[in-house]
Amino acid sequence: MRISFEAWMLAAAIIWGFVQLVAAAQAANVQYGLKWAASPRDIEMPPLNPVPGRINRNFRNYMETFPFFAAAILIALVAGVHNGLTYWGSIAYLGGRIGYTVLYISGIPLIRSLFWNIASFGMLGVLVAPFVAR
Repeated sequence: MRISFEAWMLAAAIIWGFVQLVAAAQAANVQYGLKWAASPRDIEMPPLNPVPGRINRNFRNYMETFPFFAAAILIALVAGVHNGLTYWGSIAYLGGRIGYTVLYISGIPLIRSLFWNIASFGMLGVLVAPFVAR
């Protein structure tokens, strides 16, 4: 059995999410220290500095969209639909999210929203594909 391009893109999105998880955790660990990292984290800590805060917020934002992308890919896979919408939509989602991450962490406003929209429309393209396929 051959793995579809869309399944590969889902796997790549999972890896991208894991990279962001590790980055967010390490950024907090650098600021708060290893004692905090190993603690039960019951004590309220001051807000993260700007860059670690952006890394953390970016990861949270990714986790808000990723389940929808994963569900859209799974619907397309179950329906057996592999077309331009699923192909380019999955590329737009992952590429848009990578661009968004770079721009967000760099502190570049406005343009990052364009990349968020690219990712979102890509995800919607994947979701719509099984319902408009002939």
